[in-house]
Amino acid sequence: MTAGLLRELHVPGRPLVLPNAWDADSARLVEEAGFPVVATSSVAVARSLGYGDGEQAPAAEMFAAAARIARAVSVPVTVDAESGYGLAPSELAERLLATGLAGCNLEDTDHPRGGLRDAAQQADRIAAVREAAGEDLVLNARVDVFLGASGAAGERALLPDALDRARRYLEAGADCVYPIHVRDPGVLRAFTEAVRPAAVNATYLPGGPGLADLAGLGVARISLGGGLWKATRTWLRGTLTALADGTLPY
Repeated sequence: MTAGLLRELHVPGRPLVLPNAWDADSARLVEEAGFPVVATSSVAVARSLGYGDGEQAPAAEMFAAAARIARAVSVPVTVDAESGYGLAPSELAERLLATGLAGCNLEDTDHPRGGLRDAAQQADRIAAVREAAGEDLVLNARVDVFLGASGAAGERALLPDALDRARRYLEAGADCVYPIHVRDPGVLRAFTEAVRPAAVNATYLPGGPGLADLAGLGVARISLGGGLWKATRTWLRGTLTALADGTLPY
C-alpha cells in the first residue's frame, strides 16, 4: 500500500518534493513539516555512519539506518540504494522490502569499476529487481550520464545517451527516471518531453531552476540529495567555530 501511495504522488507538473533525510530524527522532522514521503541521501547516511559515499559503507549498516528511519515515521520511505551494493537483484529487492521501504533509487554507476554500467546490463538489473519486488517497490532509475557534464553545451551533448538509458530503464519496469544534476532548463525540458508521460526526477540545485520552474518543466519528483545535510553541516561548523572563539552561538 505504501508503494502504491508513493507511486500515485509522482505527477508530472505537480512534483513530489523530497527533502532527503539521513537518520531517524531528521526523518521525523521531514514528516512533521508535512511532507508525505521521506527519502534518504546516500552521501548523508554514509557520512553520518563514518563512511564515504559511493558504496563505501557496508550494506548492512545502510540497511540498518534505513530500518531505523522507516520505524520512526508513518509515511512511505524511499531510499538511495546506490547501485545495489553488489547484491543480486532478487536479494536487493528482498532486503529493501524486509526493511519496510516503499521505494529506492538505483543508479547506473558501477562503483567498483568507477564508471557507468552498460545500459543494457543496467536495464536487465532493473527488470530483475522489478520481477522480484512486483509492484511493492517504486523504482527510481538514476541516469548518471550528466554527472560529468560541463555547462549547458556539455549537457546537450550527453542528452541522446541519457534518453537511450532512460527509455531502456522504463521499458525494464522503472517507475521514474532520474537524470541527476541536470542544471540547464532546456535540457531538462527536452528530457521530460522525450519520455512523457513517464515520471522524471530532478535535483533542486543552487543556481539551477527553482521549485516552481522545475514543476513547469514537467518533472514529477524533486530531490534535494545531500543538500539539507550539507546545509546542516555548514551551520554546525560555523557554530562550533564561534564556540571555539568563546562566543555563545545561540
